[in-house]
Amino acid sequence: MSNLHRRDGGQPIRDAMKRAGLSGPALAEATRRVDPDGRGVSAAIIGRLTGTGLSERERCRLRTAWLIAVALGEPLQNLFEFFSVPEPVTVTEER
Repeated sequence: MSNLHRRDGGQPIRDAMKRAGLSGPALAEATRRVDPDGRGVSAAIIGRLTGTGLSERERCRLRTAWLIAVALGEPLQNLFEFFSVPEPVTVTEER
């Protein structure tokens, strides 16, 4: 499962929401309209991805990020970046 990381603590998402004139619940509704399955992204998840502090969330699934970007009319890469787990380091040198 691919995970994406919100850019700059969610600021680009907040900026895009402001440009679009959308609140968190309105963005959640917009994601339902663009979702082929009609499910969209919950207002709670929108709040966590745009929030700061204890309730913030840095990562989300690719599908979630895609629905948010489409609903905002923004390129995905402006709002999110791929999150990769670093490869484990194996030391082969003897001590």
